Parts: sequence; C-alpha cells; structure tokens
Amino acid sequence: MKKYIDKIALVVLALFLVHCTSNTIMKAPENLIPKEQMVLVLTDLLLASGGHQIKNVNLKRNVNYSPLVFDKYGIDSTRFKESNLFYASRIDEYQEILSRVNDTLLAMKDQVETAIAKTDSIRRIKDDSLYQKRKKPVISPKKNNGRPALSDSLTTPLTIE
Repeated sequence: MKKYIDKIALVVLALFLVHCTSNTIMKAPENLIPKEQMVLVLTDLLLASGGHQIKNVNLKRNVNYSPLVFDKYGIDSTRFKESNLFYASRIDEYQEILSRVNDTLLAMKDQVETAIAKTDSIRRIKDDSLYQKRKKPVISPKKNNGRPALSDSLTTPLTIE
C-alpha cells in the first residue's frame, strides 16, 4: 500500500511541476514594449518611485510620477503591465533587462557622486583659500610708535599699504 501512495504522490508532483511551467511562458502581446525601451521605462519608474518621498518644487510629497514616465515614452499602464508580465515570464530576458537597469542606475549614481565630490572639493578650496587670506596678519593703517601694528584680519578689513 505504501508503494502505491509513493508512486501516486510522485506522479501528482510531476504533473504539478509540468503544469506550472507550461503556463508561465506567455505569448507576446500585440503592443509589446521593446527591450531597449523597457530598460529605459523601468529605470525611470524606479527613479520616480524613489522620488515620491522627496519634496518637489511646490513642497509637496507623495506625488505619483508614474503617469509622467508613461507619458514620456508614449505608453499607458496597461501596455506596461502586459509587457512587464511577458518579460517576467521569460526569466532570462527579464534578468537581462533588470541587469541593464541596475547598470544604468549605478552609472547615474557614480555621475552624481562625482559631481558632488567636485563641488565639495571646489568649496573646500575656496573656503581654505579665504581662511588663509584672513588668517595672515595685515599691516594696519594705524601706526604705533613709528611702527605699523599687526592686527587680525578677521576684525579689520583686508588692506595693505
């Protein structure tokens, strides 16, 4: 009796696995978004979803920017959902798309970090050079016993006679 139960369980498991894998691969929809455009759309959607927590120009939060992304690429949410579901059913293609999205986002992050580093270094150089100019003693226009008095440039304007 136990042999039959094991065989039945094995057959049911095999049928279940075959049934599940055959239904997951979908046919391409009529208005499928091409892979290259899908990478761009997903990248912008991820940026838009991350940006809804940041205050915009009107100082508002929780703004849904997804419709703006769809308008930018001339697609609607239904077309995106169908294309996304199609690519998700093809794991290798979807993994390639997501990998390209990740690479694009990392490249954007590197560009932003480089720009911030340049801005910070320029600011540091300016601050340091201004500090050094202020720190140097200057000759005061007032004379003390025939000798010029030294004063701190932070309290008096920078003038040299």
